[in-house]
Amino acid sequence: MRMELRVCKHCYEGDHGNPRKTAVTKDMVECARTIREYKDLIEIDSLYVTMVEEGDSGGAEALSVYVAGIGENQVQINDTQLVMEDDDDNVLVYPEPEDILEVLTRNLDQIADQTRQDVSVELSPETAEILT
Repeated sequence: MRMELRVCKHCYEGDHGNPRKTAVTKDMVECARTIREYKDLIEIDSLYVTMVEEGDSGGAEALSVYVAGIGENQVQINDTQLVMEDDDDNVLVYPEPEDILEVLTRNLDQIADQTRQDVSVELSPETAEILT
């Protein structure tokens, strides 16, 4: 299985002035980076974390699948999404932060079952609220 987490670089860095979105975005990235470190334990071949900036053509580093919507009478590509491709070439795309966090934390739970290492990620109150 291959995975790619794409997030808005400006949200991650806090440039948009939305502390809640920054906290959630940082938690997603931290979860993904922890999963990447232990990916072999749950049969993930690769996990990319891509920071997308305005003007990027989707920002895909590994998996060329995009979620788009219509806004302001034009097509807008979602800058935050989790893309997964299994061994049968089936592709799943999660564009909603709630779903992304659910998938990532479930992967962390699976890893925790396979190792004695502490793979927990300290989540922000904003993310904890989403997951409850």
